[in-house]
Amino acid sequence: MRVLAFEDSYDVEALLTSGGVDFEALQFEQRWNTEGALQVISDFKPDVLLLDHFIPPTKGLEVLRQLNAAVSAGEVERPELVVGMSSASMANTRMLNEGADHGILKYSLATLDFWPRRQD
Repeated sequence: MRVLAFEDSYDVEALLTSGGVDFEALQFEQRWNTEGALQVISDFKPDVLLLDHFIPPTKGLEVLRQLNAAVSAGEVERPELVVGMSSASMANTRMLNEGADHGILKYSLATLDFWPRRQD
């Protein structure tokens, strides 16, 4: 599973690993800002796209809007799953309203049921 995260404050790999996600089953990349986000998405071709709502310079909500427009125009392939993640539930609701498949508090990210799990 290819996972691309746009998150500027937290180490997403650490959040997921501490939650029992099997990182050996993932190809993971984290970007700490949204510069060139659509190009990064197009190049990486993630199965799962994680978007922080408040990341600079372009908020995750706006990246999602740009992604939706680019997908509609046939310029970019939409990831199988788009996850809006924020520490503010209101921001997650906005992401869902713009077409995200999941909106979740980032500290609960590892609880989503699609992650591969470690067999400890």
